[in-house]
Amino acid sequence: MITIDKLCYQSKLRYVNAGEKSAFAMLTLIACVGSRSIAVAAIVLAVTGILTVYKGGIPLFRYLHFLKVPLAFLILSTVAIVFNLSHTPGDLFSIPLGSWYLSVSLTDFRYALQLIATAMAAVSCLYFLSFSTPMPDILEVLRRIRCPRLMIELMLLIYRFIFVLMEISSAISISQKSRLGNVNFRTSLKSFGALSSALFIRAIKKSNALYDAMESRCYNGTIHVLSENYPPCKREVLYILLFEILLYLFAIWRRFFL
Repeated sequence: MITIDKLCYQSKLRYVNAGEKSAFAMLTLIACVGSRSIAVAAIVLAVTGILTVYKGGIPLFRYLHFLKVPLAFLILSTVAIVFNLSHTPGDLFSIPLGSWYLSVSLTDFRYALQLIATAMAAVSCLYFLSFSTPMPDILEVLRRIRCPRLMIELMLLIYRFIFVLMEISSAISISQKSRLGNVNFRTSLKSFGALSSALFIRAIKKSNALYDAMESRCYNGTIHVLSENYPPCKREVLYILLFEILLYLFAIWRRFFL
């Protein structure tokens, strides 16, 4: 089972109405991306982190571990924004390279920080939803807001096949290791190629078997899934509305009046 999925089912926010959590995550994400403010991003990071760790019961170090992955990617991707090669030195610091300067300007550095903060806050919104709402509940929310049925069914089938392919690849990998399939680099490459080809063939066979099973159960073009209904709490809806109003007012003030 995927770690995020396992933590999601263990979350204390698991039985909160999925529509509330989805609306909070999406509205907060839009405010964060629209404002592109470091202050707004800091507020969003703090609030979503507290809700995920304190209210949801997700271990802090596990949550920080998942945040490290996008943070490392963002730092590496913003290096090209921060450093510039020009004939004039930057106002923050510069390294002379003959007639050129490898420099960093204060404007570019602030822009990189703003980009990293905004992206991390947006990721924290999605993490809040992922760590508290199972995939079937998210699909039910999409169905209620009239998302295309084909898209929802594709998401459901892809979600299902992630676990199927992980189980098959894990079994093949264990079998290869027991036969010293990774004893050196050349053997590892050969084993990886064999695993990929076997996984592709198994995936086709599994998909055909799944379709045959659906046909035998009177599949008519629509996948019906039983969904659990958790009624929304008026107090929680009020808190969400109050937070979003204050956040949007603060974002507008930061964007247009500072």
